[in-house]
Amino acid sequence: MSDDVEFYFDFSSPYGYFACLRVDKALSRFGRKVAWKPIMIGSAFKASGNLPLVDQPLKGIYSRHDWDRMGRLLKVPYRMPDRFPVASLPPSRAFWWLDGRDPALARRFALAVYHAYFAENRDISETAITLDIAGSLGVDTAALQAALQDPACKRRLKDETEAAIDKGVFGSPFFIVDGEGFWGADRLDMVAEWLERGGW
Repeated sequence: MSDDVEFYFDFSSPYGYFACLRVDKALSRFGRKVAWKPIMIGSAFKASGNLPLVDQPLKGIYSRHDWDRMGRLLKVPYRMPDRFPVASLPPSRAFWWLDGRDPALARRFALAVYHAYFAENRDISETAITLDIAGSLGVDTAALQAALQDPACKRRLKDETEAAIDKGVFGSPFFIVDGEGFWGADRLDMVAEWLERGGW
């Protein structure tokens, strides 16, 4: 098989952050491209009847501890943002707009957004932050600002989210390999094994 590995995530997801730092390197040896796909996780939660982890009894306390622990394990910068979770509409829309022009730039932008939120405590729900991050990567911020107000740009994110839910995506990160779904940052090794063995 030569289809892309689909990598679904929400910019407000700590586990999505940890996955984004590893996914390309973890899967590069299999000759598969990784298609990065930001979605609106709130819509997926609504479809699945789920709640953010921090809003769930017991799981909320555990998850906060686990995120700190994962940051230490992976030796990457991590801190719980002051505002969490947030609706990450501006960077998600910006990603899809950039992806249609320069997929490599869109991926660098995604990494920068995640770093801004989980390492620098910047509120990525604010359009100004999205524009600043994009500008630091050489993006025409005036064009991007106009695009973020374009109904077509808004529609793209909605369509991508609905398509993901139709495929069974309910959390972040979520990987789909040849129709097989894997949920969670801790499933990257399983995804790699699936590609290695051709499934089981």
